[in-house]
Order: sequence, then structure tokens, then C-alpha cells
Amino acid sequence: MKLILALSFILCSLLSYSQKNKKFNIKSGNWISELKLNDQDILPFNLIINSDLTCTVLNAEEHIQLQKPVFKNDSIYLMFPYFNSELVFKIVNKKELKGYWVNYNKGADYKIPFTAIRKTDVLFSQAKNEKSTFNSNGKWQVEFEPNTDSSYPAVGLFNQEEGSNKVTGTFLTETGDYRFLEGNSVNDSLYLSCFDGSHAFLFKAKLKSDTLIGTFNSGSHWKSEWLGFKNDLFELASPEELTYLKENTSVNFSLNKLNGELFTYPNDNYKDKVVIIQIMGTWCPNCLDETMYYKSLYDKYHNDGLEIISVCYEAGKTQEDYISSITRYKEQLNVEFNFIIGGAASKNKAANDFNMLNDILSFPTSIFIGRDGNVERVHTGFNGPGTGSYYDDYVRKTNSLIESLLAH
Repeated sequence: MKLILALSFILCSLLSYSQKNKKFNIKSGNWISELKLNDQDILPFNLIINSDLTCTVLNAEEHIQLQKPVFKNDSIYLMFPYFNSELVFKIVNKKELKGYWVNYNKGADYKIPFTAIRKTDVLFSQAKNEKSTFNSNGKWQVEFEPNTDSSYPAVGLFNQEEGSNKVTGTFLTETGDYRFLEGNSVNDSLYLSCFDGSHAFLFKAKLKSDTLIGTFNSGSHWKSEWLGFKNDLFELASPEELTYLKENTSVNFSLNKLNGELFTYPNDNYKDKVVIIQIMGTWCPNCLDETMYYKSLYDKYHNDGLEIISVCYEAGKTQEDYISSITRYKEQLNVEFNFIIGGAASKNKAANDFNMLNDILSFPTSIFIGRDGNVERVHTGFNGPGTGSYYDDYVRKTNSLIESLLAH
């Protein structure tokens, strides 16, 4: 019996080793991949696949290196680095993959069919051998869900070179941006997509007179309308005016650390320090962009007296789910500042915990506190590096604020 067990162990080890070191019979390079959101809406994205099946998702300038492949039976599993989701597929042949994307933050049953074809063609099939009859380049004043009680404004920032049908850009809203979008302008139509492991965004629109009229899909669960027209002067409300500290109140809360101990703010460890309190969730791409920026702030200014506290409101069903997601996120980003468990991913829950604020409109929301304990700024949402000059201006302004607060 011991001999049989030993031989079985050796055989399993050899199989595992051979899978890890196997060169698969597929074409390495760029693959046009697709998520089938429904029967009418297909979301394409670029996927770089190497011969060992390590993969990188491309969204315009953003490159997302997926974790090393895991092999189970005849399927291959590729986990996203920060978000609790993965691509699961089989190799149909050397030029085709087929499977699904599962987003565990929305439940194990949230699966969207996934296919990939080896080619270096245009991103959207509609653009093949077609030219654009209009140039989308510039700033657009946009309204999502127009003529409804749920309507909200946005700024569309699109980049399109003259003579090209390739388009990149993003939408800014008052609660954050829609990150790195890429697509094509075809005849009188615009197509854009983004897939980052948390969100699967698809935008389509047709130009009628001077107005883009279109639809917006988020995964397989959401679809709405939008419209926009060019307006270089349009701006959204200031993100520093939407959320504010109520009169005659101060910031204080008591929540659990990852180790289960109670964390109370304020406390002596943060006395005479400049503090950023980040209200966020590890499932949130805008929060990820903000956390990466805050990591750079912390690394630069911590020794001068900067502290950051990230209060996390999480997808999942149990406290153990929250802890697992936060721990993985913190380790992947190599972040050293404090992460606290807020609870379930609910703006109502966050607003109750931070009831000294008028409201929590968005994840993320950040509170900037000076050495004297006074609130200097509350910032709603986050417009990340995909917004170009908007992000650059925010970084310059915030770096200047931190330096000023540290100097006092």
C-alpha cells in the first residue's frame, strides 16, 4: 500500500511539473478576446498570450498582468491580480480559446462567456475595412440615463488622430472615471470598451446631427442610455464640494482591524500627524487607482508624519471573505499603511459609520486631516490616470496640500 501511495505521489508530481513547464500548441502574441454580455452586445478586449499561457489584458495604456495559470483537468484558470475574478477556458485549437469570465464579487454564478481568437486586427469587428466619417477627438458634455430620475452628468474625453479610426479615452463622472477605454470610430458610430477584471464596460453610440446617442453596458447585469455633444467648456461639480463635514462635528469611528482587534480613531498613534482616511472597497477600480497613488504618497511622506487609514467596505458574505479580500489586495500592492474592516459594500453602511459627513456618495471618498486634527478637505470619488490632465492636476494639488499640512 505504501508503495502504491508513493508511486501515486510521484506520478502526480510529474504531471504537475509537466503542466507547469509545458509549451502549449497555441500562437503567442495578441488575441482579440470577447465577452458575450448578451445576444446583441459583445465586448472585445486585447489579450497578450505567451507560449506558457501567461497573459496580459490591455486597455489602451493599461497593462494588467494576470496571475500564473492554474491547471485543473482540461481547463486553465487565470486570476486577476487585485480583483476577485478570473478567466476560465479550454484550448479549442492553436488559434481559439473558449470559456468564461467569473466575477466572484457578484457571486460564483456570475459568469460571462469568453472566447479568444489569435489575430492582430482592429478591436471592434465593425471597424474592419471601414473608415470613420467623423472625428470624436475632444471633450464631450455627456448625460447618462437622460430624461430619468437617475440621470447624471459626465465628461467624455476622446483621443482620435486624424485619418485613424482608433479611439482611446474615458468618461469622468462626479464619483469617478470609467478608466482606460479603447475602441473604434466607424462611419458615424463610436465603439469603446474596458475590461479590468472588476468591470466589463461597453459603450456604443451613433452620431445624429451633432449629438452622440448610445448605450452603456456594465457586464451582463446593466444597460442604460447616454447622449453627448462637444463642449470644450463643460466641467463637472468640484469633487471637493460634494461631501463635507457637518457643523460642530469631528471625525471619529470604531471598527475592527484585520486581526479582529478594535481600532478607534482618533488615538495617540495619530496625534500630531497628517492623516488621510480613505473610504473604499477592494472590488473598486477607482479605489485601486487611488490606493496606488496613496502608496506613492505614503512612501514619500510617511517619515515626515503622513499616515493613511483605508476603511474597506467589501463584497462577499462573511467577515472571513472581507479579511481574505483585503489581505490579498494589501499583499499584491505591497502597501504598508493601515487597513480597517468597514463591513459590507454599502454606501449606507459607510454613511452611518461616518455620520459626521453629510453623505457618502461614492467609493472612494477621502478625508484629509491636518496635524491639529481639523478636516482640511473631503474629496469625493477619484479620477485616475486614464483621465490624463485631470489626474495630473489632482496629483499636483494633493501633493502640495500634503506638503503644506506637514510643514505646520
